[in-house]
Amino acid sequence: MPTPEEILDRTREEGLAELTGFLRIPSISSQPEHADDVRAAADHLADLYTHIGLENAEVIDTAGHPVVYADWLHAPNKPTVLVYGHYDVQPVDPLDLWTSPPFDPVQQNGLLLARGSSDDKGQIAIHWQAIRAWLEATGALPVNLKMIAEGEEEIGSPHFEAFVDSHRILLRADACVVSDSGVAAKGVPAIEYGLRGLVYFELRVETANSDLHSGLYGGIAPNPAQALSEIIAHLKDPNGRVLVPAFYDGVRPLTDEERRQFARVPFDEATFMQTYAVEALHGEPGFTPNERTWGRPSLDVNGIWGGYQGPGNKTIIPAWAAAKISCRLVPDQDPEAVSAALRSYIAKVRPAYARATLREMEGHGGPWITEIDHPLLQAGKRALQRVYGTAPVFIRSGGSIGAVDVINRHLEVPCLLAGFVLPDCRAHAPNESLDLESYEIGRRAVVELWRELGSLDLARQKNPH
Repeated sequence: MPTPEEILDRTREEGLAELTGFLRIPSISSQPEHADDVRAAADHLADLYTHIGLENAEVIDTAGHPVVYADWLHAPNKPTVLVYGHYDVQPVDPLDLWTSPPFDPVQQNGLLLARGSSDDKGQIAIHWQAIRAWLEATGALPVNLKMIAEGEEEIGSPHFEAFVDSHRILLRADACVVSDSGVAAKGVPAIEYGLRGLVYFELRVETANSDLHSGLYGGIAPNPAQALSEIIAHLKDPNGRVLVPAFYDGVRPLTDEERRQFARVPFDEATFMQTYAVEALHGEPGFTPNERTWGRPSLDVNGIWGGYQGPGNKTIIPAWAAAKISCRLVPDQDPEAVSAALRSYIAKVRPAYARATLREMEGHGGPWITEIDHPLLQAGKRALQRVYGTAPVFIRSGGSIGAVDVINRHLEVPCLLAGFVLPDCRAHAPNESLDLESYEIGRRAVVELWRELGSLDLARQKNPH
């Protein structure tokens, strides 16, 4: 009888072909013109799940894009594991910076280039290929599995909470595994035990009810672009510390052990600056780059627009200007309190001649954290150490996965976050890539993870499927 690892070797090319077909579907959840593509990706994934031997594959509608569900529940007295991923992807702009078409996957220098290759279709593929390896090798899985794949993670999971709340029985499990993260460095696995939360806004500044002629009214009419710039200039000091009063209220200090773990992960400032053409690092003083992104909150302007931006000249004073602003939050910060503080501060610092409106966007979510010594995380550590030959680093993520907070609150299950993509995979950017060597190790790591979790005594083994 072959081992699951031998099946992985035998099906490597088949698995890559399946992933390539999945990546060709432009499932951009934020753009209405791709709604049919998002649905097509959901249907495609449900068919794949059925093909590899999962059961009850279903595309479940929500008020937005659908959720894909499938399961395998034939391991009596074994834990039930909920596996979360997302099949939607980011927009591809700016398209001219891609070296190849974003939805025409190509292999280049050991990388698979395509939008979604690392975030998160490639990692979903790692899981389905590990499942197939177990089923083909032994006819069974070491654990009971429930797979869910969301179609709105990249827009903040606006309908996922309602979906989970209305499907509590269907999704009931002993543990949750998420692979929407990465390794600490090539060959160095990581387990993420914390995520930053997110609050997102659109700030609109108005100074008139229509655009004005800059010759007739320049010098007397207020300019909203200037007013917006002044507001933004008040948000942070020159060192990058946020100036909004009460912004840092409740921030949980990093422990000495956390700082020690974070320091195990190399951050090459020179390589970062060269890769992304950054002149210098910028951020809150007194913290390392890893500490800033994993353990401290941040505020960023994500976009600014207003006035004439077409070809040629149009000499106007615009009526309005706008910006999008996001805040990443850490454990013990309250998203609603941060939102209220920002709203109050903008009202205070706006120029008297300008009207400022701060509109909350969809996708707010609180930070999430769990204990490093939880049995689930320790099981993940053992599995990863056996495959990689080195102990994983326990880190937090600077990003947000709203679904993890939802699953934790509504289903009350512990979550293990272990991903397999490289830090420089360019997720959300042009030329997103999946390192194929890391992908191969990831497939073996998930096979081993199911083996390890199958021997774990979790608290809810009594619950019905």
